[in-house]
Amino acid sequence: MTPEEIKLVQDSYAKVTPIAGKAAELFYGKLFEIAPEVKPLFKTDMAEQGQKLMYMIGVAVNGLTDLGKIVPAVQQLGIRHLDYGVTEDHFAPVGEALLWTLEQGLGDAWNEPVKNAWTTTYCLLTDTMIAAMRTARNAPVES
Repeated sequence: MTPEEIKLVQDSYAKVTPIAGKAAELFYGKLFEIAPEVKPLFKTDMAEQGQKLMYMIGVAVNGLTDLGKIVPAVQQLGIRHLDYGVTEDHFAPVGEALLWTLEQGLGDAWNEPVKNAWTTTYCLLTDTMIAAMRTARNAPVES
C-alpha cells in the first residue's frame, strides 16, 4: 500500500469512529441482506459483535503503517474464523457490506480515491486471512 492510500484509509476511518455503533449496525444489516446465509454464523449479541468488528477494523487501520506487526494478528483472525464456519466465499459479501457502510458513514467524504484505498486494504487483509485459513486447513493434525 502507498502512504497516500494508508492516509486515506486512516483519515476516513477516524471520521467513522464517532458513529461506530451505528456503522456496525449498518454493516450487519447490509451483510445479512446480501448474504443471509451468514446470519446463523453469528451466535453472540450483535451489539457486542459490532464492538468487536469496529475494534478489529481500528487495529488493522492503525497498523497499516507497520504491516509486519499486524500480519500475525490478521493470520490468527483468519484461523479463528475457520472455527466459526467462515468460508472463502463469505469474504466478498463482507467486503461489499463494508464498502457500502463506509460510503453511508462518510457521505460526501466518500470518493473514488477513498474507495480504492479501502478496497486495497480489504483485499490485503482478507488475502492474508484466507492464506492463513488455507494453511491451517491443510496442516496435518497432531495426535
